Amino acid sequence: MQKSLKELYDSQICKELFQEFKYSNIHQVPKLIKITINRGLGEADNNTKSIEKSMDEFALITGQKPIVTKAKKSIAGFKIRDNMPIGLKVTLRRAKMYNFLKKLINLSLPRIRDFRGISTMHFDGRGNYNLGLKEQLIFPEIEYEGIDKIRGMNISIVTSAKNDTESLSLLKKFGMPFK
Repeated sequence: MQKSLKELYDSQICKELFQEFKYSNIHQVPKLIKITINRGLGEADNNTKSIEKSMDEFALITGQKPIVTKAKKSIAGFKIRDNMPIGLKVTLRRAKMYNFLKKLINLSLPRIRDFRGISTMHFDGRGNYNLGLKEQLIFPEIEYEGIDKIRGMNISIVTSAKNDTESLSLLKKFGMPFK
């Protein structure tokens, strides 16, 4: 039976990182804090079905109900009014976070056309990694017949790492397919 990512971290990855970076305390070892998935919906003002459809997709993909994000102020150039729904977000922690990451690494990313690995250029300098996906079809729960429009999403993996090299090493040990 294959170990969950949490069990793998506790039994193996934590020890390897402790030795690799020569920490003085076990609490200095970087770990995953949360994974946030965002989607902006530009057409939400004239198509309320798109919000409902995206909410259903997010619930299928993550196993958690998303939150509708609303505009904080009006912007006439973008035809956005105050308090208007403009996107969705889901924040995953603990077991759901590890389950989503395992599914992302083992099932979804390899389904991307011409996939050669993800770039190491998307770290933010503080140990967090951001990944942009162009379509929701890479997730096995989404059926091709059930979608009305191909929409992308942003996935932010937040770690407790102090810098990008620690975070890169942590994510590589989880099995992230970097180039």
